[in-house]
Amino acid sequence: MMRPVPRLGKRAFRAAQILVSIALLAVLWNAVGGAEALGSLMRAKADWLLLAYVALTLQTVLSGLRWKLTAQGLGQRFTSGQAVREYYLAQFVNQSLPGGMVGDAGRALRARHQAGLMRASQGVVFERLSGQVAVFAVMALAFLVTSLAPGGLDWPLWVRSFVVPLILFGVAAPVVFWLGGLLPGPQSRALDSLWAALHAALLAPRVLGWQILLGLATTACTLSAFAFCARATGTDLSLAEILGIVPLILFTMLIPVSVSGWGLREGAAAALFPVAGASAASGLAASIAFGLVFIAVVLPGVLPLLQGRRKSP
Repeated sequence: MMRPVPRLGKRAFRAAQILVSIALLAVLWNAVGGAEALGSLMRAKADWLLLAYVALTLQTVLSGLRWKLTAQGLGQRFTSGQAVREYYLAQFVNQSLPGGMVGDAGRALRARHQAGLMRASQGVVFERLSGQVAVFAVMALAFLVTSLAPGGLDWPLWVRSFVVPLILFGVAAPVVFWLGGLLPGPQSRALDSLWAALHAALLAPRVLGWQILLGLATTACTLSAFAFCARATGTDLSLAEILGIVPLILFTMLIPVSVSGWGLREGAAAALFPVAGASAASGLAASIAFGLVFIAVVLPGVLPLLQGRRKSP
């Protein structure tokens, strides 16, 4: 009998993610002008960085409230303060550890007592999905408008070659999900159960309006924060550029091969800022500033950890 191939250990995988971030940043630093990016960071304007800090703080608070709303539809009850504290803790852990999802897993685990781990996990996943759908919708609409409208952005072929399939995939995914429910057998029952949970958490009439409002509000906060960081480091992005380019940059953070998107986000910014007429080094500087501000924003998430240590014997 053949022995199963051992899986890569968690520690080795996390070490690999750290190395990926370091390697990507090192390559970018040498390829696009790290000295120029460092100069932009050293000259960064504090008032714009402060605005970015405020925007990301508001985004975190609104995300916590969105999680509370989502979880309520799945039978979980907790206060707004508890939701925001848990969200801060999850964000802090996500920024501290490779993968970017460990904090969310912990959030689901700690919220499992009222409705079970399955419902708690669905609440966390659906909340993140709601936020990503809002960002995707803004990006897709901005890309289509700036591609077709006179005076729009001059998107290079390499951008169109992956954004257009991405938009088509995003539009097709709900249709495929619906068609899957028509299949007979256990697959249909599982999808029906998932759809019922999704409807209760996100699509029920009493929550749909709030989900749309909170999704657009958190998206506006995140995109504004990146634009403020770009402005702080010397690049003034137009509204079309913010709505079209910044979501593409931020989507790279979802790829779990680095630490919280570090390296991937900077590479995307360096590649896409020339579409806005800025240099690749400017994109690198803006993305690094955004990452540093985000770390500063989630630092209060360490407080629940410290309080837990004090309570332990």
